[in-house]
Amino acid sequence: MAEKVKVLLSEEEVDARIQAIGEQISKDYEGKQVHLICVLKGGSFFMCELAKRITVPVSLDFMSVSSYGSETKSSGVVRIVKDLDEPILGKDVLVVEDIVDSGRTLSYLLEMLKDRGPKSLRLCTLLDKPDRRVTDVHVDYTGFQIPDEFVVGYGLDYDQRYRNLPYIGVVSFE
Repeated sequence: MAEKVKVLLSEEEVDARIQAIGEQISKDYEGKQVHLICVLKGGSFFMCELAKRITVPVSLDFMSVSSYGSETKSSGVVRIVKDLDEPILGKDVLVVEDIVDSGRTLSYLLEMLKDRGPKSLRLCTLLDKPDRRVTDVHVDYTGFQIPDEFVVGYGLDYDQRYRNLPYIGVVSFE
């Protein structure tokens, strides 16, 4: 089966929106340091670009959770592949994710992180698919709301391919 990728959001649109989110985060965290937690692997492209646009002090950590495998729909089973390297107790934490889909993975992750005692805990996502939500998740910063289509690029993948596309594209299967 061959895949075809059609541009949904151009590189310029994504870049402009990340700039705006970075400005808002800088304003909201003025006088503070924000601790960004990237949800790997997909969130890495977004977090790197976002961090460059935040003007308050930033620290970074990475976490890997999985609920997809090589499928195009979430399996609903969340597993931690890589945990944080340092404690978040007393920190202003911003979880940075590539996409909020069903909400299962992030709901689980946010509850787990909340139990670790951060001073504050917020969520930032590049893409949000509200039509797919099965678990309520509050998103504090959203890049784009998108339709229920399978997307790739800017860190998002299909079976580990297409992450390096500089835009967000919709995959169709032929």
